[in-house]
Amino acid sequence: MAIDRPGRPENLPAADVLWGRWALVAVLEATAGAEARGVHRGGTWIDDRGLHLDDRGSTWWTFERLGEGRYLLYGEDESSAVKWHKPAVDMLAQAPDWLPYEHLRSLLEGWELGCVYWYENGAWARAPYPAGLDDDGLDCGMSRFAVREELLRDLIASERGLPRGRADGLVAAAEARSLTAAEIQEVLDAAAAAAEHVPADREAMLRSLELAALAAPGSVPLQGRAGQPA
Repeated sequence: MAIDRPGRPENLPAADVLWGRWALVAVLEATAGAEARGVHRGGTWIDDRGLHLDDRGSTWWTFERLGEGRYLLYGEDESSAVKWHKPAVDMLAQAPDWLPYEHLRSLLEGWELGCVYWYENGAWARAPYPAGLDDDGLDCGMSRFAVREELLRDLIASERGLPRGRADGLVAAAEARSLTAAEIQEVLDAAAAAAEHVPADREAMLRSLELAALAAPGSVPLQGRAGQPA
């Protein structure tokens, strides 16, 4: 499903599906070197707060789980016309009381926020937009995860160079929270055997996998065992 401009809540897949797809990319990109960059980190990653995307230029996004069945998606793409709209758009209008308002208002005061979407009771929502608003950045920022075919194309074209069948299987497993040690090992083995070798950091990948909770219970050696050979 394509994302409209401006985005509509129904353009986004269910929050747990979006989480699985985004988290898969975070796992595949994970390295100890990237972890060490802290607040200066770019790319796609997961930490204790949630999932992140930052190209250190035109787009940044955060996706948080805030309780059973509750999620928050917020960020900015340079294509968004929301924060510059006159009169001002209240991005928190009609929002539920469980959002982290102090943090979001800090971002708003710093002109750092382009749109906010929240999810509960099985549905996405956002503040109303004025007629004629061209774009809120959701398409440019989130289509890479929200549109499954775009995600597959990115995985095939990524530095991991995943074959389509393997990419499709990994996405399906991530969506179902059933990734296994064997599937992670296949990615590592393929990276090691590639003509243009792209090092894969198994321990960092498993740390991210644990944070993302994408693995089938008991299927992946996690905390305290990530350094052992598969």
